[in-house]
Amino acid sequence: MKKLSCSGHVHPFFLIIIIVLVSIPMGFYGMYLYIAPSLPKMTTLKKAPLLKPLQVYSADNELIAEYGGKLSVPVEYKQIPKPFISAFLAAEDSSFFEHSGISFKGLGRAVSETITGSNVQTGGSTITMQVAKNYYLTPERTLKRKLTEIFLARKIEQNLTKEEILTLYVNKIFLGKNAYGIAAAAKIYYNKNLDQLSIAQMAMIAGLPKAPSKYNPVVNPTRALERRNWILGRMLQLGYINQTQYKQAIAEPVNLDMPERGINNKYPYVGEMVRSELVEKFGEQAIDSGYKVYTTINSQRQAFAEQSVQEGLEAYDRRHGWRGAEAHDKPLSDFMPYANTYPAKVVKVEKNSFEALMQDGSTVTVPWSGMSWAAPYRNANSIGPAPRTATQIVKINDIIRLRPNDNKTSWALVQIPKAQGQLIALNPNNGAIEAIVGGYNFYQSKFNRALQGWRQPGSTIKPFVYALALERGMTPYSMVNDSPITIGKWSPKNSDGRYLGMIPLRRALYLSRNTVSVRLLQTVGIERTRQLLMDFGLHENQIPRNYTIALGTPQVLPIQMATGYATFANGGYRIQPHFIDRIEDAYGKVIYQSNPEYACISCINQNDEETASAEPVTPDDEVINVTNQTLPEEKQLAQLELDETKSQYRQAQRILKSSSAYDMANILRDVIQHGTGRAALRIGRDDIGGKTGTTNDAKDAWFAGFNGKLVTVAWVGFDQPTTLGRREYGGVAALPIWTNFMGNALKGTPAAWVHFDKNAKAPANRNQTITIGEPVQTDRSSPPLARPLYRPAPAAPVRAPESDFDDLPGEEILVPNNANPPDMQKQNSKPDALDNLIDVFQ
Repeated sequence: MKKLSCSGHVHPFFLIIIIVLVSIPMGFYGMYLYIAPSLPKMTTLKKAPLLKPLQVYSADNELIAEYGGKLSVPVEYKQIPKPFISAFLAAEDSSFFEHSGISFKGLGRAVSETITGSNVQTGGSTITMQVAKNYYLTPERTLKRKLTEIFLARKIEQNLTKEEILTLYVNKIFLGKNAYGIAAAAKIYYNKNLDQLSIAQMAMIAGLPKAPSKYNPVVNPTRALERRNWILGRMLQLGYINQTQYKQAIAEPVNLDMPERGINNKYPYVGEMVRSELVEKFGEQAIDSGYKVYTTINSQRQAFAEQSVQEGLEAYDRRHGWRGAEAHDKPLSDFMPYANTYPAKVVKVEKNSFEALMQDGSTVTVPWSGMSWAAPYRNANSIGPAPRTATQIVKINDIIRLRPNDNKTSWALVQIPKAQGQLIALNPNNGAIEAIVGGYNFYQSKFNRALQGWRQPGSTIKPFVYALALERGMTPYSMVNDSPITIGKWSPKNSDGRYLGMIPLRRALYLSRNTVSVRLLQTVGIERTRQLLMDFGLHENQIPRNYTIALGTPQVLPIQMATGYATFANGGYRIQPHFIDRIEDAYGKVIYQSNPEYACISCINQNDEETASAEPVTPDDEVINVTNQTLPEEKQLAQLELDETKSQYRQAQRILKSSSAYDMANILRDVIQHGTGRAALRIGRDDIGGKTGTTNDAKDAWFAGFNGKLVTVAWVGFDQPTTLGRREYGGVAALPIWTNFMGNALKGTPAAWVHFDKNAKAPANRNQTITIGEPVQTDRSSPPLARPLYRPAPAAPVRAPESDFDDLPGEEILVPNNANPPDMQKQNSKPDALDNLIDVFQ
């Protein structure tokens, strides 16, 4: 018998088979070695990111804004109803609890589709592979990505339990309508929690991962119902539900209950500030990363600010008459309601009333009392005669705006103001912005004038010039000369054309005498004044080098003015404005905590004298001595406070001596008691001070003021500078906004005022009466002006110099050719938080 020989050659066919069988696993292993280093670590697997909206909270924990259309509400495994798990297993992966995470059948189909370039990409991944894809991989369809998905699925299976994998899956899977995860889908489609869903509703949601649009009950209800019923059948077949449950579920209609969703933004100017800041720091992904931002905004004061700006601008607008209908014979749907005003179309006009069709299809009647104000607008300085009939105001098919009273029992004719305004309020002790409104209405104009609106400040800049005079040794009682003055070809005049002769410095300020301001600038020097203005927060490239700066020709932002006036309120310190207190990530971890600089009193002489205090104080108390009784006398001294060297708080830099800030605060209180701000007396408080400002031709109206706890700046004007009209001064157009806000914001709060720190070195000649023109002797032992806190910022647009500086319109300022002094060497600077904040929003 012949023996089989093994010495022959192997048949080529079998050799090919052997090579293929060896090459496939080797190639697969080689791909694994190549891809493995790029797979996420276990810590990442167990803490995968969830899609959650950016939420913005006030300082008192009120949700005031929310961004990000994607909704993800994470749940734990124990919170998932068992029928919901069964529905997903029946729909997606019935062998989930048995396999090792890979479907080789699905892999083969995906590889075939990729090689052939098929337009039909069916997938076929297991739940584990879908977790890998949805959490960690890009949506591209390539062989490498599919292999990465397989290797990652194996890694997930090796390191996580089935329950953990399924929890990741139901929290991340996209289910249409911006819902990510089953809890979000339950809220969006049925407005329910998970435990409130029926089996039929669970099956409907479980049918969405395969094709969220194709099987969506909103877009394709018929296909969605077919998919739901197929899943219910699978659940019955697999024994997850019984026949009775199946019949009940099949018979149940879709019954969607979808609440309206959108951007929840109660205070949109604040919300947009936060959104812009986070996108600047973290990129666009910040919107859906679940950050919680806790701001410094006081929600009640923010509401007062929004109301005050709206009412103030509408009051100005009504004074200047009715400009006519917003449109005529246009579709009503083209117009958007905002600022509590509603578009309407006039359908019937009678003598003393008219009827209007609202966007909801209802018809309302506007009585004569709701339109009698509408005298016709002629120009900024005049209006026409008062109307006598409704036909003089509106006609049929006019598109107008109406506003209801509180219970919507009566309606009034309104119009959207063309003038704009802003209000910013901050804590003078640490710079926390407590309220900010950038315009009449965010949805009318997103431009934030508090942070972006460069304008001339008019006479609100004068206290900064006076402060330098006090720094150089003058006192509120120093006699100053209010008489005509000429510098070259320039002869500045007082707004009333009158001159009072020799008057005390404090009276010169509260009466806003222009000639005195210019003489003060001559005495203290332009460059010293420019340096102090930069210390207050103004930008160097916006301050001219001539004497017109005494009357308000620099370009400023309202936030800069608020920062500057805070120095008077806090005893002489430069605080840094900020609006974000802390940021938490989606898991509650604090990733940012503000560390503001606080104003202080006792630190001015800490190198010369030891200070002591009987008991500890808070940062606010380090600045302000608050009393529930009455304000102490002007010359009553504050008690010594806690040694700053032992404080856990960062100390703000002093830019004014305590005496200068104290004296200036009291002079500004006189502005309200005796000067151009007397309308603020209606608040009923004597712990407030401030200054009006009106630029040439009334293009800008300002009021900047404070008490010991709150600094507020209001501005009114047109975005394209033009006159507000005759007699629309700061005390007329802007002060009512400030008064309305401060009256509400300070209601029920104790009196608070800044006190002179007796431990600060007194200014030279504090009690000596001097006259402008005499040389000012300075005490060499008194601290010099602080090193500037200014960092040049390129954001500010440089405008051609204008003559907009007067407290009243009508003045012409001729800048002299020889008014510009030679350049002086700049002092060292350090980064400034105010400039950083401005840079973000320019």
